[in-house]
This record gives sequence, C-alpha cells and structure tokens, in this order.
Amino acid sequence: MVQLPLPKGIDSEKVLLSIRPEKDVDAFHPVNVGKIMIGNFDFLPCTPAGVMELIRLTNIDVCGKECVVVGRSNIVGKPQAMLLLHENGTVTICHSRTKNLKEVCRRADILVAAVGKAKFITADMVKEGAIVIDVGMNRDENGKLCGDVAYDEVSGVASAITPVPGGVGPMTIAMLMKNTLKAAIIQNK
Repeated sequence: MVQLPLPKGIDSEKVLLSIRPEKDVDAFHPVNVGKIMIGNFDFLPCTPAGVMELIRLTNIDVCGKECVVVGRSNIVGKPQAMLLLHENGTVTICHSRTKNLKEVCRRADILVAAVGKAKFITADMVKEGAIVIDVGMNRDENGKLCGDVAYDEVSGVASAITPVPGGVGPMTIAMLMKNTLKAAIIQNK
C-alpha cells in the first residue's frame, strides 16, 4: 500500500505501476482505475467506497439524483463521481476553477465535499434537504480537526450530513480492510 501524496522527488506514477493490480487494495493502479471506469472492478478506492457504503446503509437511492462532487483528485473526486454515475446519479464534478460554484452546489441532492479546504462548503451553497457527505480532513484556525463543510451551519439546511471526525474516515478504514481481505481471497483462491 502506498500512502499518497508521496514526498517531492518521488515519481508517484512509477511507484503505483510497481504494485501488482491484484495487490492494489487502494485501487490506484491504472488497470484498477480502468476497471472502475467500465464498472468491472475487483477493488474500489477506499474513501469513495466508504461514501457509497454510507449511502447504501442509509437507504438513499442515488438513481436520478443530482450529485455534485467538489474535488477532482484521482484518490477521491474522480472515482467518487464514477461510483455515483454507476448508480445512475447525474454527476457534476467541480473544482477550484468552476464558475458559479455556489449555484452548482445548490442544485445537488447529494453533495460530496472533497476539496481539501477547511469549512469551504457553507450553508448558502447547500440546497434545503440535500444529503451532504464531508470527505475532508483539515485543521481549523484553532487547530481542531474539521472537514470541508462548515458543519454547524450546514447541518441546519441538510437532511443528512456526515461529521468530521467520525463520518467517512472510519468507513475508509473499513473499506481498506474489505479490499485487503478480498485481495487475499483472490490471490489464494
């Protein structure tokens, strides 16, 4: 398992290519990324898989919902969008250069915040009754752990919201354990 991002001077692509796809429990190898794109995968990236498990366990139907993912990383944003798309959500990926970001976010029935900026998503960016999933892990101005969502203000608008800490983080770890077990089973048939 490789913990990204790697220090400067280390070629991430070279490192990821050195991992055999059947041992890639993070699903970062290009072979596994391709499998995710076509919907025929062995492993899913742990954080997006954790988000989807939370959605499944709370009986939220993604089909036909307007889904907005704020963040376009290869680790969370892009695979998260693909997993929502596989569940027939209508997906928009936003990023730092998205024009009218507030308006785009306000369309979301399901809003996934994976931008990497403390308390970036505020109540005025969230549609009344939206489901808000906070993937962020940041420190606020007081050094306290917080997410990408201004939880206190957004919780008054959202119908459901994940906290930081204690929301998606534990699910990420659970999905890593699930992938590790699956890798062992695949390799030992």
